[in-house]
Amino acid sequence: MENAIEVRNLRTHYGNIEILKGISLNVPKGLITAILGGSGCGKSTLLKHLIGLLKPTEGNIIINGRDIAGMNERDMDEVRKKIGVLFQGAALLNSMTVGDNVALPLREHTRLEGSTIQIMVRMKLDLVGLSGFDKFYPSQLSGGMKKRAGLARALAMDPEILFFDEPSAGLDPITAAGIDELILRLKDIFRITIIVVTHELASLFRIADHVIMLDRGEKVFEGELDELRASDNPRIRCFLERQAEEREYTPEDYFRIIAGD
Repeated sequence: MENAIEVRNLRTHYGNIEILKGISLNVPKGLITAILGGSGCGKSTLLKHLIGLLKPTEGNIIINGRDIAGMNERDMDEVRKKIGVLFQGAALLNSMTVGDNVALPLREHTRLEGSTIQIMVRMKLDLVGLSGFDKFYPSQLSGGMKKRAGLARALAMDPEILFFDEPSAGLDPITAAGIDELILRLKDIFRITIIVVTHELASLFRIADHVIMLDRGEKVFEGELDELRASDNPRIRCFLERQAEEREYTPEDYFRIIAGD
């Protein structure tokens, strides 16, 4: 199967402390890949590398045939135009309406007429179930609606790869299930590559085609859901069965937790 992203021997340090420890993985094109793990595992640090917000100490990140690990900012900006990101808190600009938030990437990166941008904004909002909310401000939206508005903005440039950072965080089970259904619908409609960073097992088992699990800065699993369920790796079993694990936290663990992992 063709890969949208290939990571090879990725290492990251904060000072002298190693956070990611030689991770290699593949993200298949056109599928939903879940990056799984508990707090301090390194998944958010990995996400920051995949979208070009952090540069690794060592290793390669190949996106559609181009290595972004050592790429300059000008070239990275071109790559980012084909990437959409829904951040954990939606990251909407509170001083702008929902419509203006969604329009922002189009105004910054295209030469489209204002009337065309408005049509595209309405299309994206309708796609995520927020038709008619373009004049609202983020403060007037519920948590789930903010996630949907952030997703509409992530879709504004018709990305080839779409990232979700903990899409269910802070949502009630019913709203979270609605976000899962929306993710599945986007895959079916657009056939885009989707990467979901999560620790939510219910969401994982609902949406994932391909799973990558991290623990303590290492990759402990990569494969399909059935293989994950059948694994006898004790670290995987503790996570899936919600068992408390007796361990001493290291400085590396604390750095990952502080980084939002």
